[in-house]
Amino acid sequence: MNNVQKAKLILKILNKIYPKTPVPLKHRNIFTLLVSVLLSAQCTDVNVNNVTKNIYPKYNKPEHFVKLGRKKIERLIKSIGIFRVKAKSVYNLSKTLVEKYGGKVPKTFEQLEELPGVGHKTASVVMSQGFGYPAFPVDTHIHRLAQRWGLTNGKNVIQTEKDLKRLFPKKNWNKLHLQIIYYGREYCKARDCYGITCKICTTCYPTRKKPIITKKA
Repeated sequence: MNNVQKAKLILKILNKIYPKTPVPLKHRNIFTLLVSVLLSAQCTDVNVNNVTKNIYPKYNKPEHFVKLGRKKIERLIKSIGIFRVKAKSVYNLSKTLVEKYGGKVPKTFEQLEELPGVGHKTASVVMSQGFGYPAFPVDTHIHRLAQRWGLTNGKNVIQTEKDLKRLFPKKNWNKLHLQIIYYGREYCKARDCYGITCKICTTCYPTRKKPIITKKA
């Protein structure tokens, strides 16, 4: 089975299991989506949602966070990993949005990636989930699954993103990256499936006997 055939099979399985893909990070607008994605680095979506449910009803615009200042932002998000670094990024990001973009989140990859604390993956999530622009955000989890499913031999997320974009139709990207995340959490866990028990792994590799070791991004 070649990669194109595998991609078609994977798409079929994922569409059947996840016909709908709600955005896992709770948000009120594109700005709060951007903040939540930034906060989710090295942290679970559940933890981010637990923290932001008490923040966003009151603070949901860049102006609000500029007015709060770094120290108050730190206190609001202190239960999240590396909260001081993230508080600094949220404050500087908000300041830049107010000063440069009139408090609006820009709609291009280039402008988003120039914002403090925003990398390519964060920009991709905002473009995809916020603006509906075709993008394929690849985090370490998607990178691991793409290797396990034999869709890439990329040593990093950049190569994996290129390989996945080549294999799957553009119209599927936005939904697919969420489907893969959901599937990985539920069926193809890092310390559970090991590439030999879930439906995708057994369909793509029916004769695989040994656990597959994936390279970290």
